Formats: sequence, structure tokens, C-alpha cells
Amino acid sequence: MTPALHGLDRLIRLRQRWSHLHAGAREAPADEGGLEEIADFGANPGGLRMLVHVPPGLGPDAPLVVALHGCTQTAAGYDRGCGWSVMADRLGFAVLLPEQRSANNPKGCFNWFEPEHTRRDAGEVASIRQMVAWMLRRHRLDPRRVFVTGLSAGGGMGMALLACYPEVFAAGAIIAGLPYRAAASVPQAFEAMFHPQARSAAERAAPVRAASAHAGRWPRLSVWQGGADRTVAPANAEEILKQWLELHGLALERPSGSASADGVTHRLWLGTDGQRLVEAHGIDRLAHGVPLNPLREEGDAEGRLGQAGPYMLDVGLSSTHAILDFWGLAPAPQRAFVVDRHGEAREVTERPSLAARLLRKALRIAGLRDG
Repeated sequence: MTPALHGLDRLIRLRQRWSHLHAGAREAPADEGGLEEIADFGANPGGLRMLVHVPPGLGPDAPLVVALHGCTQTAAGYDRGCGWSVMADRLGFAVLLPEQRSANNPKGCFNWFEPEHTRRDAGEVASIRQMVAWMLRRHRLDPRRVFVTGLSAGGGMGMALLACYPEVFAAGAIIAGLPYRAAASVPQAFEAMFHPQARSAAERAAPVRAASAHAGRWPRLSVWQGGADRTVAPANAEEILKQWLELHGLALERPSGSASADGVTHRLWLGTDGQRLVEAHGIDRLAHGVPLNPLREEGDAEGRLGQAGPYMLDVGLSSTHAILDFWGLAPAPQRAFVVDRHGEAREVTERPSLAARLLRKALRIAGLRDG
């Protein structure tokens, strides 16, 4: 077989693998779940939909969370699964949920791999930046507290936003995502998802530095990855960490601390002032999706949130709560649950304190905390 035919055959096999993984997972069109659509927010060069949730009576200077769905998902379905609007009502922040159109991508994926959509002031990243500007202006939100999170293709687009507009975002949280500029075409996207190449931290950081003229502090970042993910290879999380730690002048192999409990590993990198700059959550049993500790009945226990479904996975740990804690918008819940191999949930006390204990230990080691 010639090299060209071999490459084509490989691409076909990767496409088939991806299609098989997503077969039957497309969310059915539904109501917007209480989200409001904003049609006239800007030029919208990426052709995206803008859906929002603003709690009634939200005052000025509130934070803004941008949440980006994955392939085959909708904004409303992603919001319902993660519980972002629920937490917005509880804590007082606005939620922006961009949504892809099938005309732009037949699987409903954000085009995180296309250079024309991941370049500053162009395509989809420009559309989302216009949405953010509209929200800040219309609702008088705090421009210093804008955050972005996303799953899979939404995670890839989240990385593009952090790279292209680092002055806009205070922090991000990426779930089963890929590094910025991991791919620049459809074939490269499949290769990056299934067979990521290990690159040096400097190589990974270079395209981020080139994406803007930013000379200030870089956004903080929380990275989430499942060890059982067969759609986005777990090695991608390590490449994201290399990329972002390099920007902060930190090293992957030298975390400020690490801890493990119940199949969850948490690594943390602190700044010289003790601020959490980068963290990583590895969940052994997690497949491709958002880790959740979903509600099971009305009035359920503290620490439960969201709704399980395709790519919304019940592992007894609410990533939404933990991300809000990392961003400084809410403390982590004091109760959590582990789902064992038989699907039974049991309450644990170790997990909710894992991040807190790790942070205290790291601060002591750094000489920034007594006792």
C-alpha cells in the first residue's frame, strides 16, 4: 500500500471508530430548559447560537461562567446534566451556553481543530468572545471573574478561548479536552484524540504564546480526565498540563502536592503566593464524559447535582462543585458518595476533604501556612 493510501485507510478507520463511539448519542431536540436565546449579540462570524441563564434579581459585578457542550449534545442538555443554572441560582452568577449548529458541524461539535475558528478575532472563538462582551455589558457583570469550562470538543474550544483571550478569562476547567493547537485538520483531530503525540512543554506552550500579545498573568486551569476514556486518550490531559504549566513557569513533574483516594488522583501546582494555579483530577473508572454525583430523588443530599445521561456519568463526584471551588466561587460540599463496581453508592468522608487536605499540605510545604 502506498503511503497516501495507508494514510487514507487510517483516517477511515479513525472516523469509523469515532462514529461508533457516538452512535445513537445525539440528543433529541427539546425545549431550552429555561434558557433564553440571544439573537443579536454581535457579528457572530462562527454562526453559533447564544443561550443564557441569568438568575432573577442578579446584581451587578456578578461572575460569568461560559459552559461549552460536547459533540452530539445541546446547550440545554449540557446545562441540565452539569447543573450550571442550578448553581447559578444558588450562588449568584450568570451562565452563558454557546451552542453549535448542525450546519457548522454535523455532529454538533465545536470546531476546536479548525484554524479559522481558533484564531483570535475569527470564527467560533470570536463569536463566543462577542457573547461574553454582550453579557458583561448588558448585565454589568464582573470582567475580572469570567470563567470557561467544556467537555471534549467543548474542552478543546475552551482551551482555544483561554489561548486566544487570556486577558478575558480568570480561569478555566477542561474535561476530556485537548491542548490548544493539538490539531489543524480533521485527520489531525482524530490522531490527536486517539493517539496524542508527546511533546515538550515548550513546544506545547509556543502556539499559546503566539495566539495573542498577552503579557500578563495567565488564567488558572483545572484539568479533568477519565482513565477509562476511549474517545479522548488520557495522555491528552498530560499534554494540556505541560502546555499550561509552562506558561505559569511550573513543571509537570514537580507538583506542589498530590493525593489519591477511591480511584481519584488529585495533583496541585501552587504559585509563590499560595494561589492554586493548575490542578489535575484523574478518575480511574471515568469513561468519556462529565463526572457527576447526580440527584437521585427530590431533596437529595448535599454534594449531589445534575442528571446522568450520555456523556454525563455518575461516578459519585460532582466536578461542577469542585470546579466552582477551584474558581473561588463556592466551597466544595462536605459530603460525597462513591459508586462501587456493583453500582451501589456509599457515603465517604475522605473525598470531599481530599482537595482541601492537599491544599493545606502544599501550603505548609511551601512555607505559606503554619501547622
